[in-house]
Formats: sequence, C-alpha cells, structure tokens
Amino acid sequence: MISAQQLDALDPQTRQVMLSLMAELRAKDALIAQRDQEAAFKQALIDKLTHEMAVLKRLKFAATSERFASTLAPEQKSLLEETLEADLAELDRELDRERGQAKDKTEKKTPKRAPLPPHLPRRDVAHEPADTSCGCGQPMQRIGEDVAEKLDYQPGVFTVERHVRGKWTCRCCQKLVQAPVPPHVIDKGIPTSGLLAHLLVAKFMDHLPLYRQEHIFERAGHLIARSTLAQWVGECGAQLQPLVQSLADELRRHVVLHADETPVAMLKPKHLSDGKTHRAYIWSYCTTSANPTKAVVFEFCETRSGENVREFLKLDTPRAWQGTLVTDGFSGYTATTTKGVTSAQCMAHARRKFNDLWANHGSEVGRKALRYHQCLFRIEREIEELPSDERRRTRQRKSRRVLAVFHRWLLAQRQLVPPGSATIKAIDYSLKRWRELTRFVDDGDVPISNNWVENHIRPIAIGRANWLFSGSLRAGKRAAAIMSLLHSARINGHEPYAYFKDVLERLPTHPASRIDELLPHRWSPAT
Repeated sequence: MISAQQLDALDPQTRQVMLSLMAELRAKDALIAQRDQEAAFKQALIDKLTHEMAVLKRLKFAATSERFASTLAPEQKSLLEETLEADLAELDRELDRERGQAKDKTEKKTPKRAPLPPHLPRRDVAHEPADTSCGCGQPMQRIGEDVAEKLDYQPGVFTVERHVRGKWTCRCCQKLVQAPVPPHVIDKGIPTSGLLAHLLVAKFMDHLPLYRQEHIFERAGHLIARSTLAQWVGECGAQLQPLVQSLADELRRHVVLHADETPVAMLKPKHLSDGKTHRAYIWSYCTTSANPTKAVVFEFCETRSGENVREFLKLDTPRAWQGTLVTDGFSGYTATTTKGVTSAQCMAHARRKFNDLWANHGSEVGRKALRYHQCLFRIEREIEELPSDERRRTRQRKSRRVLAVFHRWLLAQRQLVPPGSATIKAIDYSLKRWRELTRFVDDGDVPISNNWVENHIRPIAIGRANWLFSGSLRAGKRAAAIMSLLHSARINGHEPYAYFKDVLERLPTHPASRIDELLPHRWSPAT
C-alpha cells in the first residue's frame, strides 16, 4: 500500500489517479467482504437445516424412536410419524431453495409410482398450443400426445384428471410444438390443488389427523399412504410461507391489534423416551372487529415469554411496531410498553373476577360491579356500528361518567373488605390496571375487551382434543401458519376450501412482488 508521504511526492494529476484507483480497490474489497459474509450466513443456514433434517431422520429411524413409539397408543404413534414426514418434506424443500438449485432426482432411487386405479372416473383437460400454423405457411399435423394423470378429490369422490398435451409437427420443417407442462405447487406430484386444499382444510380446520384421513380416502376408493399425505402437507407448508409472512406484515401496518395466547402440548426430543410432552403456546394476533381489514395470525412458540410478542412486533428493530395492543392481564405483555407500545387491557377479564364472586358466593359487591359493567357494555353495543370519531365522542359523554362513579365505588369498597379475601383481589385487579382498562374511552379504534381475539383462539382449543400433541416445533409453526390463512379466509367470508384451491393453483406462477393479492382480505377468485 502506498504511503501518504509517497502520495504527496507525486504530481497532482498522478496523485488524483492513484487516489481514484485506491478508492476503487477499497470498494471492491468491501463488496467482496459483503459477499463473503452473505455466503457465510447462507452456509450457516444450510448447515442448520441439514442438522435439523439429520435429527428428524434419527428420530424417525433410530431405536430411540422405536422405544418411544412402543409406549404410545396407535393414534399417538401415527401422529408423531406423520409429523416427522411433513417436517422432512418441508426441510427438503427449504434446502433446495437455499441452495438455489433443484435436487437432482437421479441421485437417489425413488420407488416406482403405482398407476392410479383404472376404476376411478377420468376427466381430460386438454392443453394445445395457441398457434398450430407453421412459419412456412403449411398447417401442422398432430402426431401424438403426452398424458400425465393427477389424482383429484371432491368430498367423498375421487376422480382422475388426464392432462393431455397434444404434439403438433410440421412435416415440411420438422418442427414440433407442444403446450408446456402446467406448473403445480408440488412439482411432478399427482395431487391436484383440490386434493391438497381438502387435505389442509380437513387437518387444520376440521381437526382430522392424517391417519383418519387415510382411512376416509380408503373408504372412498383409493388408499394414500400416511407418509405421502405428510409429505404433501410439508411441501405445501413451505410453499405457503411467503404468503403467511406477507399476512403478518400486513397485520403490523395497523395501529390497534389484539393479542392472546393459549397452551398446546408439544413433544420435545429429550422427552421421546418417556413420552412426556412440553407445554408450548399458540399466540394469536388480529385486527379489531371494527377494522375493515380482517386478518388473524397465529404463531407457535415453545414458551409463554413476552419475548415472543416483542419478536413478532419487531420491537427491537428499525421496523418496530407502534400502536395500541389490546390484551388480557398477563404480565408478559407489559414489557412491550417500554418499547413504545401503548397497552390497553380487557374489561371483560376484569368483569369475570366479579362474576366469579357473584356466581360462586352470591356476593353483593360482585352483583353491583356487574351492573356497572353491564352499563358499559350496553353503550358499546349501541355504538359498535358507528365511525371511530363518533364512538369516541359517545364514550367521552357516557362511558367516562359511568367509569368515574365505578372507580369511586371500587375505592370505597376496598376500605370495607378484609385483606386477602377474594373480593379484594377482584377489586385490586381492576384498580391496578385502571389506566389500561379505560384506554378505550380516549380512542374510538380501541375496543373495550379482548373477546374478538379469544373467539379466534376457540377453534384451537377444540382441536387440542384431536391433535393430542404437536410432534415438533417446526410442525407447530407450520400448523400455525396454515391456520392463519384458513381462519383469515373464514372471517373474510370466504369458503376455506375454495380459497386454498385457488391460491394453490395460482401460487406457482404468481409474481412474488404481487403476493399481497392472494391474502384473504384481498383475494378474489380467478376468472
């Protein structure tokens, strides 16, 4: 490297040329360093995914998995097996994407696919070139066709779609024209988008595990191996991930959100030998009922830590979400208030404390507190269809007066009841959170309760009896992602099967820059 003294000794023109060359070298060095850093990061991600796949394969094939499986009921064993198959398929797809190249199908021997049963009805879907006239002016002749059969499903009925691609040639020019192979969400797979949509809706909305669907398909006339169904679920999960990420980004553009969490069982690798499960959580985030954008996002996490909320809202990044978060009284949400988030808590949760006093003990304090809450919620029902500004003005005029009287009454009652009693706990729950509980009075977009998001979590509670457990963290995250799309489609008034069928058909060719068009609140069926 030339020194500063040597540069000063040069004539001005030569010195300027040298400075320019040194600047170019520094820029190239910085670019090389950036590329090396990106390559190291990508390789680290590939190594992580490869390690995760090796762990899953060991769980599937090693003796530890066999000892664990022997302690489970057949239904539990099948749930674990289908989870591993789906995880492996999703990891395989992610590795292909990160490596930037399709896996060489000739490297591994795959079993020969059995032909589809001849007794199933067949429907031909023709694919012909748009133009069959040759450039020389002579008409082209059809000389044959390629046929690819895909398995389709309508509830209770299997049919076969025969995709017939005619071959056209010009005898004069020896030119061959044929329509391209239609793109599909699972490359070279036999399931149509209709079958995949049914599989996902049945598993993640109707709570039908794959071993049950396997028996249902067998009764309908075609047996599909559980491992195959699991692979389809895993590949669909990987393909739908960009759409789910876009839905989460859309959610974070709104300034008032609901949040809640519910426990689910998850099997951790260290517990395989004894069959014990670990308590994980599904966190739910959604827009308010008054918001014209209807969206809900589920996130599967191993813990109940408030760090999960901070990560979802990106509070430690330049893109940190700023707004009002409506929650229950769980302390995990309070840490977000130090990151610029305004906390609004649920008046319905405060009401439940007094309802327990009245229902269980006939408490007069509980009865009177319920009357105040009844008045507040009646006002909300009257103004729920009004614009935000009118809701705020009505709350300022009516709800504020009720709350002022209610607050004075709570302070007075606290002096009359003995410490440590259930009554004083119910009173203190409201008094300690009074500012957060009354946040809705000053903002017409903030709801009085968190009931809207709790209604979205209720289907998860119903499904827990059928899931038994989530087989892995990846399986839980995949389920949460797919349920986010399904339930967002439902609250937007779409039929989930029709939505998924159309999205899975369009996704392979849909531009990534326009992925937002496929979000449930913006989706319209393809014409």
